Amino acid sequence: MSNPFEGRLEPLPGRLQHRGFEQSIAHVGDGVGLSYVRGQANGPPLVLIPAQMGTWRTYERVAAELSDSFQVFAIDVTGHGASTWTPGRYTWDLVGAQLRRLLETVVERPAIISGNSSGGVLGLWLAANAPDAVAGLVLEDAPVFSVEWPRFRDRDRFVYRGLVHAVEVLERPDRRLADYFRGQELPVSPRRTKRLPGWAVDLIDRGVRRWENAHPGEPSGFSAWWAPASFGDLFRSLSMFDPDFARAFVDGRMYGDFSHAEALRSVAAPILLMHARWMRLEPYGLVGALDDDDVRHVQELAPQTRVVRSRANHVVHRYDRALFVRELRRFSTEI
Repeated sequence: MSNPFEGRLEPLPGRLQHRGFEQSIAHVGDGVGLSYVRGQANGPPLVLIPAQMGTWRTYERVAAELSDSFQVFAIDVTGHGASTWTPGRYTWDLVGAQLRRLLETVVERPAIISGNSSGGVLGLWLAANAPDAVAGLVLEDAPVFSVEWPRFRDRDRFVYRGLVHAVEVLERPDRRLADYFRGQELPVSPRRTKRLPGWAVDLIDRGVRRWENAHPGEPSGFSAWWAPASFGDLFRSLSMFDPDFARAFVDGRMYGDFSHAEALRSVAAPILLMHARWMRLEPYGLVGALDDDDVRHVQELAPQTRVVRSRANHVVHRYDRALFVRELRRFSTEI
């Protein structure tokens, strides 16, 4: 299956146009094109790698702010956004090698790599396997250790189960993106769990289908007076996401022999670890990206790691934007 939106270049949001950003496609070999946006060279290069199912647009607001201090590059990883889909060929090594090629041919200078969630694990891969291209590494609530196999499936299974559900929904020939929420539970405390009722999912489904009927041939979306803009961004991202990328995490193909511990031991660059909220609950396992023991283990293996904690959820750059921007600027002065 190929990406129906591959190579799609659209007008950028006004705040990015105002700051001179441009969108391009980098051809990184084997017929793979990576979509990215690039800001003006107002400082050292900063490469932003989004979480699984996300696109570069998740960084729209922070990219605008950070462009005063950096030359910002925000990327659509393979299988996401306007980048090529490569079903059957998703592994840390293959996706990491594509990003390494982008660093070599587009960025061309040692960069600060900042990755959220699985994007942070890809940043770790780059710091270990392309050290000359990485001046510093920011692990934005990256699931270091917790997304290794088989721990991800057997112990810290909350996110794993979420990916199983995503694959089931997104691989259906007649898929409805709102079903991504149907039956999903989000524990927010040991005593409280959020779950959208069926009638609410049906309401969202009607809104998504109205959007798709009004915008044929375009990525999906959603707009309602009561819904934040990020809600529409989610459906846009889901419609541009290759479900085989998630399936590679579910069936074990993604992992290969990439050892997080060995990678951390080998990284010489400074590391900033942003640690967001987490809980460990039965029957979910780890609700979050990594726990305090994982953080201590990162620091033991890579003593150059500085840890910053956030009370926000997993996407620190969206829900704790001021901290994210402030700490990245501080980090750049420490390198």
